[in-house]
Amino acid sequence: MTRTPFGTRTSLRPRPRTGARRALLCAALLALTVQTTAVATVSAEESGGPGGHGGRDCVRTENPRDDRARQVLAITRKAKKDLRLKSVQLRVTVDGREVVTDALGESMTNVPARPDMHFRAGSVAFAHIGTALLQLVEEGKVRLDDTVERWLPGLPKADKITLRMLATNTTGLHDYVTDPAFLAELEAHPFRAWTPEELVAYPLRHSFWYEPGVSWSYSHANYVLLIAALEEITGVRIDRLVKERVTGPLRLRDTQNNFTPEIPRPALHAFTSDRGLYEESTFWNPSWTTAPGAVITTHICDLARSAEAIGSGELLSPGSYRTLLDPGTVGLGGGTATCPASICLKQTEAKHFGFGVIVVNGWVLQNPSFSGYAAIQAYLPSKRLAIAVSATKTATTPDGNMAEVVAERIAAALAPGTPLAVG
Repeated sequence: MTRTPFGTRTSLRPRPRTGARRALLCAALLALTVQTTAVATVSAEESGGPGGHGGRDCVRTENPRDDRARQVLAITRKAKKDLRLKSVQLRVTVDGREVVTDALGESMTNVPARPDMHFRAGSVAFAHIGTALLQLVEEGKVRLDDTVERWLPGLPKADKITLRMLATNTTGLHDYVTDPAFLAELEAHPFRAWTPEELVAYPLRHSFWYEPGVSWSYSHANYVLLIAALEEITGVRIDRLVKERVTGPLRLRDTQNNFTPEIPRPALHAFTSDRGLYEESTFWNPSWTTAPGAVITTHICDLARSAEAIGSGELLSPGSYRTLLDPGTVGLGGGTATCPASICLKQTEAKHFGFGVIVVNGWVLQNPSFSGYAAIQAYLPSKRLAIAVSATKTATTPDGNMAEVVAERIAAALAPGTPLAVG
């Protein structure tokens, strides 16, 4: 998940260096209190500037003549109408070759949506971070089953929690995103800037759902903590680490971290009824979604390329790719006396959480949805098929990630017998 504001840019204080940030985080973990920390400003050069590369090469397919392209467009037009969506951006590739790229509907009233418009990509960052961690393991810089007390010594059960557990959501930590107290504050103050310490304080008010490693439950706190650990391990800020290891090598020029709620131009605007009134949510602050340095925006062409590369293990060894697809989560989960089945979801061969990705009937995907934005990147290795969809809402759009629904319909046509059944 994820959120964001625009308007006048404010000057932010310099972010502490990694060691200082760890001290702040550990203090907050030990005291279970909320503390205020600084966030770095990033120069236009570091961030790619307010427009990045502007999506110069992300354009709609002109006069698509391929039968598959026409079929995909027909499916998407119907889905947009059925689901009452404001906009849909899509790109489909097979073996890295474009089938179709397009954008339907409006960004704002009388402003047509375009494929090169940037949107918030939320949990797609987790797939990139997971890949970067597996690379570090390949290089012998760290082991997945290293416990985190050396990097996060103030974290309860740090001597039992491993890097693998943080990356695969098997720590037992509660999710602050479902905490009523957090949700009330977020709803009342959608422009608030959150620190990692403030976010992690919420799950640490609760007992663990289970002993680390014995079950599965989703928690955004796991990746907040994993990011802090990776910055300590490497001495490199997470946005730079991911750029060096993932987005840079893949030439995802328009996928970038943002330390402010700004979205690089051109921006796809979002709207939501989350607070009861249909309103613009484009620039609500997304800092609550994860740690600073991993709050990303992208466009549909980069999202499709990300789907291909992550889903095929392009940047990984064969062994690491197998870990990406099943890091030991299959078989975990299921309701117990201390963790309801709605929280400790059963992880099966057909549908389970991998290493920063979700695996569904062989599809490898991520599916961010928050503050009026919804997207999915999905890749089917057996057909080398990548589907990327982004969607925004009208006041009557059904609840849920409607980009998933669009992608599911496209997958049913292009890969019959291999359903992309995310829900």
